[in-house]
Amino acid sequence: MKNIQIAGRQVGGGEPPFIIAEMSGNHNQSIERAMQIITAASNCGVHAIKLQTYTPDTMTIPGALTIDDPGSIWNGRELYDLYKEAYTPWEWHAELFDFAKSLNLIPFSTPFDETAVDFLESLNVPCYKIASFENSDWPLLEKVARTGKPVIMSSGAATVSEIGEAVEILKNAGCEELILLKCTSTYPATPQNTNLLTIPHMRELFNCPIGLSDHTMGIGVAVASVALGACVIEKHFTLRRADGGVDSAFSMEPGEMSLLVSETEKASQAMGVIQYGVQESEKQSLAFKRSIYVVRDIAKGEAFNKVNIRVIRPGNGLAPKFYKSLIGKTAQKNYPAGTPLSWENIL
Repeated sequence: MKNIQIAGRQVGGGEPPFIIAEMSGNHNQSIERAMQIITAASNCGVHAIKLQTYTPDTMTIPGALTIDDPGSIWNGRELYDLYKEAYTPWEWHAELFDFAKSLNLIPFSTPFDETAVDFLESLNVPCYKIASFENSDWPLLEKVARTGKPVIMSSGAATVSEIGEAVEILKNAGCEELILLKCTSTYPATPQNTNLLTIPHMRELFNCPIGLSDHTMGIGVAVASVALGACVIEKHFTLRRADGGVDSAFSMEPGEMSLLVSETEKASQAMGVIQYGVQESEKQSLAFKRSIYVVRDIAKGEAFNKVNIRVIRPGNGLAPKFYKSLIGKTAQKNYPAGTPLSWENIL
């Protein structure tokens, strides 16, 4: 399958994982803090910064839902009020995008309705992200696909048939570059419910690059996903979880994000190819393998035995597999201690 190009950067097989720092509502309604988050993301070495483009009114209506889930970090919150606290003012977008570009970050966003797509098109975003809870919004998918931009879509809270329908809608509407993200839509998610083995299955099923939208704590799950073929990692990002904010509890801090960038790149490099035998880099190490050495002086006519020959390092003598066959054989000449045995000096 072909790689995807986002703002001139190749994303996919053979490339380091594309790391997206998701700001979400962690700006806490301060544009200065938003810029600090972007700066910190750049310092961590991530490749992209992602916003969310909506208003409370494009998401829901007052009184539609109060979250009733004791296990949720948003339990008891009225949905409209939650979005009012978390949304990124649209008038910030252009300034934040320009600032991100000045730091060599790729800025883009998740639109949550069709008006957001029109707005983001006016800012010439390089790609679009579809959130898990919007992956069944066919009108939105069609609108995004018609832009002709690459699309990154999360697969959370969707059946395989629903994902397939979304992929078909996107492609039929003009999307030619698609990345799917394995996602578990719980906040935070756990390693136990992340199910990374879905990644290679998704890649084969949908024939497109696959990444991970990761809501677990720490970096272990993300690093493991790279070993299974994830080429994109998306993580929520904040300056300090202790500063609060609607998504802060499951967001990464700068030290963790820096480690994520370096360790996922190492994991990607370590995948390599199927390899057996001695690599060029290992040739010097062959000396440390074991071989058969004379460890006590042996006179001509004396038998080789377990006292006068041993399998030791270095590897300059006969291979250990011949040790048993030598025991009891008669020496045809004198062998001083320290002699590596070889067929040449035995025969």
